[in-house]
Amino acid sequence: MNAYNLIIALSCVIIFSHIFNFISKRTKVPSVILLILLGVGIKLVMDYNNYNQDALIFSTLEVLGIVGLIMIVLEAAIDLELSKEKWPIIWKSFLVALLSLMVCAFAISFIINQVFQEDPIISLVYAIPLSIMSSAIVIPSVNGLFDHKKEFMIYESTFSDILGIMFFYFLIENIGAENTGTVVYSIIGNIVITIVVSVAISYALVLLFQRLVGDVKLFMLIAVLILLYAIGKQLHLSSLVIILVFGILLNNTHLFFFGKIKSWIDSKMIGSILKDLHLVTRESAFVVRTFFFVVFGTTIDFRALLDLEIVGVSLMIVAVFYVSRFLLLKLFFFKKSVLPELLITPRGLITVLLFFSIPAELASDTFNSDIILITILATSIIMTWGLIRYSNVHPPKEAEEVIADALQQTGEAGEVSYFVSRMSDETKARGDSKASEEVLNDEELEEETELSSSEAEKKPEDQ
Repeated sequence: MNAYNLIIALSCVIIFSHIFNFISKRTKVPSVILLILLGVGIKLVMDYNNYNQDALIFSTLEVLGIVGLIMIVLEAAIDLELSKEKWPIIWKSFLVALLSLMVCAFAISFIINQVFQEDPIISLVYAIPLSIMSSAIVIPSVNGLFDHKKEFMIYESTFSDILGIMFFYFLIENIGAENTGTVVYSIIGNIVITIVVSVAISYALVLLFQRLVGDVKLFMLIAVLILLYAIGKQLHLSSLVIILVFGILLNNTHLFFFGKIKSWIDSKMIGSILKDLHLVTRESAFVVRTFFFVVFGTTIDFRALLDLEIVGVSLMIVAVFYVSRFLLLKLFFFKKSVLPELLITPRGLITVLLFFSIPAELASDTFNSDIILITILATSIIMTWGLIRYSNVHPPKEAEEVIADALQQTGEAGEVSYFVSRMSDETKARGDSKASEEVLNDEELEEETELSSSEAEKKPEDQ
């Protein structure tokens, strides 16, 4: 394939991905499924032309996997707002994500161990990716939910990503330990060292980048974070914690910079960096997600859907998702409806990323990777049905609220639509007219009351 054909192919994939996002918003069908199907179509074309894609696929997946993990964790971290008002949602979503991850991981590892007669540790390594909810699918899919349900799902999926990734890497990096005590001490020591290093680096980066002069500095920031991630990996630290701590600290400078060091922060500059970083991470995560699922689609063999054993194991795993989720949601929201949250537990990008990150020495000869495809498809279809069936649009707004929202959104730009402005004036006039009518009615009512009382006083005197 020459360079121009490759450029055409890559450009078309990005364009199709944007079209799939539009289709997803209209139909609520996750764009992930459409990207996988696009990958399957590309594979058919490559097979027809006898093009060997194996070397290209797996070298591409490794790079996409590393960059994808960094961008997803960073995007999730800079969206985490720590405040007293959000604390109830934060701790509930954190506990649901943590307990769901643990319950699903050990239950699925038991299924893999029993069905495929695999080693318990290797079974757990394969179970963890399947136990992680995909924030890459959840976050853009829950816009139609009420605010409290939407926030809960965003926080839960974000925590599920972060905790699942950390759990996975802690496990594979400590498999060679001789006993449980060594593993525990290693993990605790690793976490403490990583957190101390992460906090120090994060403070330094925030102070450094707010003072950099120039327009081109965001990709330098991302390059520094990727560099720190790679160095941390070489030093056997939990590198994703560095990314996580930096993102949380950057989005909550008012909590971490207090007292005398509060004066070190330029709030306006930090706000500008955050705004631009949101845009860059969102766009970068979109590109990584697009190519990753397309490449993943080229590795799929749909003949696995005809294998009853594989389908049966996949459905057992999917059943674990929903049974454990129902019990946990009822535990924390006993008197509240758990729909459609119960049905929103898709597997996606993180599942595939971690699956391709399993070291060769821990690879299973018996586990069938098509189980991942079936679980992604099944959970995405169930989520789609749940969103269509149970999600509600927000209650209809009054005209004044709609106009107020429009004015607020356009006010920053300094330009207001003529029609919005006209409607605002008319609504205000109607409001003033209505208020004046109410005042007149009140005055008339008071006059009638005074008149009737005076007449009542005159009647006894006449008698």
